[in-house]
Amino acid sequence: MEAKVLDTKGKATSDKVTLSDSIYGIEPNDHAIYLDVKQYLANQRQGTHKSKERADITGSTRKIKKQKGTGTARAGSIKSPIFRGGGRAFGPRPRDYRFKLNTKLKRVARRSALSLKAKDEAIFILDGLKFDTPKTKEFLSVLTALKLENEKVLFVVGNGNDNAYKSAKNIKNTKVVSADSLNTYDVLNARKVIIAKDAVDVIEKILN
Repeated sequence: MEAKVLDTKGKATSDKVTLSDSIYGIEPNDHAIYLDVKQYLANQRQGTHKSKERADITGSTRKIKKQKGTGTARAGSIKSPIFRGGGRAFGPRPRDYRFKLNTKLKRVARRSALSLKAKDEAIFILDGLKFDTPKTKEFLSVLTALKLENEKVLFVVGNGNDNAYKSAKNIKNTKVVSADSLNTYDVLNARKVIIAKDAVDVIEKILN
């Protein structure tokens, strides 16, 4: 499939880019997308949650009442979970939420996500997204020219374009990622996906 190339002023150039049907035109695999997004979100979790159990509570371990004959449940100490101020039973403990996915499955998920965006006509190719120095004002002018200032946008740039990343860092609803770190969650979380012309070949090389 062919896509028009836009310049930073939002106008179509005479240039066109051929997008691979094996990446932007496949039948989406919903389960692969689900697994890849689930892994991405799981990897964001710190897993440092911890509640105080009976061993972590400060207090006496004296047996507070006799074992039998009270008509109530037996209790060993005031730190028992059945008492107010006692330790929590089966509370959360620190853990690692990360899990493994095969590389082939992750490629299928990312191709599926890009195919969904292509089907919705939400992918655009942009030429000239280069900044000599980080300039938020210049990046905002690009968004305004593309009429995307009120949209949630993902910019995919070629490697080594750090100034574009820094320029968009403080802009709300705008995210810039390099082509080699593109992930399923970011693609689906954006309303529009803007791919720099020099990033097209990098994406195809990785996903094919």
